[in-house]
Amino acid sequence: MNASMLLSSLLFLLASGLFICVMVQLRHRARQVVQRLDGKAPGESRLSQWLQALGTSRVGQQSVKLDNETQTLLNCLGWRTARQRALFAALQVGVPVLALALSALVQGLFFPQVIHPWLVPAFALGIGYLLPKRLLAAAAHHRQKKLAMEISTFIPLLRILFESGMAVEQSLRVLSNEGKQLMPTLTQELRLVLARVDSGLELGDELHKVTRLLAVDEFTDTCVILQQLIHQGGGAMKSLLALKLLLDDKRLARLQEYISKMSAKMSVVMMLFLFPALLIVLAGPGFTALARAFAS
Repeated sequence: MNASMLLSSLLFLLASGLFICVMVQLRHRARQVVQRLDGKAPGESRLSQWLQALGTSRVGQQSVKLDNETQTLLNCLGWRTARQRALFAALQVGVPVLALALSALVQGLFFPQVIHPWLVPAFALGIGYLLPKRLLAAAAHHRQKKLAMEISTFIPLLRILFESGMAVEQSLRVLSNEGKQLMPTLTQELRLVLARVDSGLELGDELHKVTRLLAVDEFTDTCVILQQLIHQGGGAMKSLLALKLLLDDKRLARLQEYISKMSAKMSVVMMLFLFPALLIVLAGPGFTALARAFAS
């Protein structure tokens, strides 16, 4: 009797343990599904989860929505998902608060006898609020410059594929798959456009939308020619060649301007560092001779 009761108790405990394990596994999978639907990675850290929660809060969303320039810069940078925008919103809210706390802590520990104790925290709060947007603007400008440089490689490859008999969509698919090393930024945008085309949208409209989001003149001109080629079916090869020559001329003029500015900067450096040394070498013996003559 005792043996049968012990065996039944063990079986009950084993069944309970299996049931608990199954429920924990199902709950873990449900949590992973919810995280994927929210745009979160399944194995992300607690810090990223806190940043995500701060960015999706009402204060974080309002800090981004109040400024239209921030939306434009995020689009130029390629941060168009909800998770990426929430991350920037968290930085926009968290950096000023962190700067305010650090400045107040440092001032309280090392400079407790300040006449105006609110001045340094106020400056820190303002700098912390402006810093994320300035970094965002610099990153977006750098990405726009990379896109403009990659267009010079993109147009000749397009002409080669068009001359081989491919259509616009086929050529863009080939370049998005095979040109990742030559044009990493541009192929990323092309993959997003083609993904929306696969979902049933029209290629010309999507190219027009992505040009408005990126705001790069070279890419806009190229997409205008591609839209002409989509609607008319031909007659765009000369336009692509003319655009390529125009972009080369612009790039040459930009390099000449950069070289002229660099030569001016180098002349200033030479005046500051080379001229004193040259003066010492050339005029030093004369000055020493004059000094000996006056001394004698």
